[in-house]
Amino acid sequence: MSTEPNKNLVRRAMAAFGRGDMEDYLADAADNVTYTLIGTTPFSGTLYGKQAALDMLRNGLRPSLSSPGIVMTIENLIAEGEYVVEQARGQARTATGKDYNNTYCRVWRIVDGKITALVEYLDTELVRSAFTD
Repeated sequence: MSTEPNKNLVRRAMAAFGRGDMEDYLADAADNVTYTLIGTTPFSGTLYGKQAALDMLRNGLRPSLSSPGIVMTIENLIAEGEYVVEQARGQARTATGKDYNNTYCRVWRIVDGKITALVEYLDTELVRSAFTD
């Protein structure tokens, strides 16, 4: 797959994420995808497999938000070969009423139209302060 279809896949996925539609967000993920959120936050770690990632998003992140999802604004997409690097800003409100406006850098590996790996970098201190009492 060339870089433009890979970028479009990321655009579609992030639009779904902003709607809170986690199934559509990971619709193009391989069953054996690895999903890594850096740091030591309640959401951090590496998840192995599409189902594990969906479970964390549905049962961990989603209930922690009062809005449908984190509305993402993609600021930059850089693609080369199997990789797309996405820089974005997200806006949401937590279930406890705190603003959650973070910046992100995600590295997507897309092979034959399937997301095989995703690594997410973000302000982990903001995650900790927004999602812990």
